[in-house]
Amino acid sequence: MNNYKLYKGAWVSKDPINEQHLTDTECANLLNEGGYLVRNVFDFDCGEETSFWYVIKDKFGGMEELTSRTRNKVRKSLRLCEVRRVTKAELSEQGYEVHRSAAAAYKVKAHVPTRKEFEDRLANQDECYEYWGSFRKDNGQMIAFSMNDVENDYAEYQTFKAIPDFRTSHYAFYGLLYEMNRYYLEDKGLKFVNDGARSITNHSNVQPFLIDTFNFRKAYCRLNIKYKWWFGIIVSILYPFRRFIKIVKVQAILNMEAMARNEI
Repeated sequence: MNNYKLYKGAWVSKDPINEQHLTDTECANLLNEGGYLVRNVFDFDCGEETSFWYVIKDKFGGMEELTSRTRNKVRKSLRLCEVRRVTKAELSEQGYEVHRSAAAAYKVKAHVPTRKEFEDRLANQDECYEYWGSFRKDNGQMIAFSMNDVENDYAEYQTFKAIPDFRTSHYAFYGLLYEMNRYYLEDKGLKFVNDGARSITNHSNVQPFLIDTFNFRKAYCRLNIKYKWWFGIIVSILYPFRRFIKIVKVQAILNMEAMARNEI
């Protein structure tokens, strides 16, 4: 089960392209090692509309694929900003303030990382990660960045942040996204880039933005969840009251259960 990792108490696949679901025995073996649930995602890009998906882009059409309004924003962003690959050391030094300010602005309350947490996360990332930054040309300030996990012929934009004040004044996301899409899909010829699975917390509008603005699409998958027996009982009891529960972590688990049931 080397393809699965334990993340915040849940076993999740490291790779979205899973053609077959795990057996009950395989899920039980993972849960015996720890955690509370297994997020069993399979049948990637099945072509049938389901309640769970990855947000991907598998074709790059240059400026021509964008609306005239989006083209203008991309051009302004690239005129005002330098977009380029950065080293882990550069991101460690300049990226924290971007991350902090972005997290503090979420419409749903989210944990704002400390500088040590941010630096420790970077230090623990392996050589598969690549980093990009967008910098103001007038003073060199980093205003946006992306941490990308690049392996298995695709790139996952795993952490994608911008300082809120520069989202409209410099269109920080636009130039960064355009250049990364071009690099990975056109220059590198990867199968696709993606922003991960459907959000279960709805703490940002990044995924709808990618779909509406840069022609990302939903690659539908099937989702099954296996719980530790006692945790499954708790989920079953709370599920009918999910709309009234305001605790973010509990709400996220119940949202995921609703997705597995194809009810949202």
